[in-house]
Amino acid sequence: MSAIDINPADSLSAEHQAIRALTQLLQQEQEQLVLGDIAAIAALTEPKAKAAVRMAELAAGRHQALGKAGFEADESGMKAWLETPAASAAAHTSWQELIALAEVGKELNRVNGTLINKQMVRNQNVLNILQHGSVQGNAVYGPDGQTANKSVKRHIVVG
Repeated sequence: MSAIDINPADSLSAEHQAIRALTQLLQQEQEQLVLGDIAAIAALTEPKAKAAVRMAELAAGRHQALGKAGFEADESGMKAWLETPAASAAAHTSWQELIALAEVGKELNRVNGTLINKQMVRNQNVLNILQHGSVQGNAVYGPDGQTANKSVKRHIVVG
């Protein structure tokens, strides 16, 4: 196969399918994070990982095709290849759509990370209350105007 026969855009359709699958999983994850359904979130972990691996495999194949065609084996190489006569208008459109889909996935992942972090903070606060009787760092002012940790005292009654 000559460099002219190599088409880095051949994988773009499959990459679209992979990113759509991952985006759908990220949307489902977001819904479950909002609902607090830990079992449903856990069930999405493996499919999400498989979708990410599939995307990485497809991108690696595209990068390999770019390298064989004499371009950098990365996104800058793809941009350069798209400027050649070998790249069709459909390849340009498909690449732009893939970039847009990736941005949607990136934003979903960012929001999901924020939701996860908020849940972790809530969980840590609950643990602090259970362990220490108060949220760490949640100082209140005492009668003397000085900060004092408000705590819940527990008494054990033996009898």
